[in-house]
Amino acid sequence: MSDQQALPLRVLFCCGVTQNFFDLPREKIGEVWQAYSKMLNAVESMEGVKVLGIMDDDRLTVGNADNSPWTFYIMADVADFDTAVAVCNLYRTTPVGEYNLWRYGKIEARVGRALTVPPQHANPA
Repeated sequence: MSDQQALPLRVLFCCGVTQNFFDLPREKIGEVWQAYSKMLNAVESMEGVKVLGIMDDDRLTVGNADNSPWTFYIMADVADFDTAVAVCNLYRTTPVGEYNLWRYGKIEARVGRALTVPPQHANPA
C-alpha cells in the first residue's frame, strides 16, 4: 500500500441551520441545541473520525445568512468514504422532538486530503 492510500480523508463538514430553526418559538430552540450537542458528541466519538476542529461563524453573522448557507464547520480526518457518509447521516437520525435534526439543519461534506508540499519542492531547511 502506498503512503497516499494509507492517508485518511480530510473532510470539511459544512453545517447550516435552516429557516425552520429560526421559525421556532423560543421555548423550542433548546431541543434543537440539545440535538446538535448529541450529534457533535456522536461525531467526536465515532470510530474512524478524528475531529481537528469545529468553527462556528455565528459571532459576526446573526440569523439566517443569505450569502452563505453554512453556520459552522467540522474539519476532521476520516478513515473512509463510508465513515464520512455516517457523519452526514447523523442529521437524518438524531431526534429533535417528533422530527429529526435535518428538519432544522443541513450538512454537506467536502472530501479531499491534507495539503502537503511535495518533498521535491520543499524549501531546504
